[in-house]
Amino acid sequence: MIPKSPGAGTAGAQTHDKITYIRQMLGELRGVAASEGADMLCYLIEMACVEAGDILSGKRQLSFANGERNKAAGMPVKPPGKIQF
Repeated sequence: MIPKSPGAGTAGAQTHDKITYIRQMLGELRGVAASEGADMLCYLIEMACVEAGDILSGKRQLSFANGERNKAAGMPVKPPGKIQF
């Protein structure tokens, strides 16, 4: 369970739902990557899925306190457009 901050009744439930959704989408992406033989992508997606699972189970915090870790690069990600299978 994701630790809830004081006074964040529904916010904690929404966060849990969002992380659950992310984990489900990662599972689908992993299947697509596996069907294409993209081993490194499969590995990275699996690591993200494990991270999401750890957050949901309470083994890992959602994030660290400010200043305790490096910030994300903020690299822009362009949508790939129409996906063809």
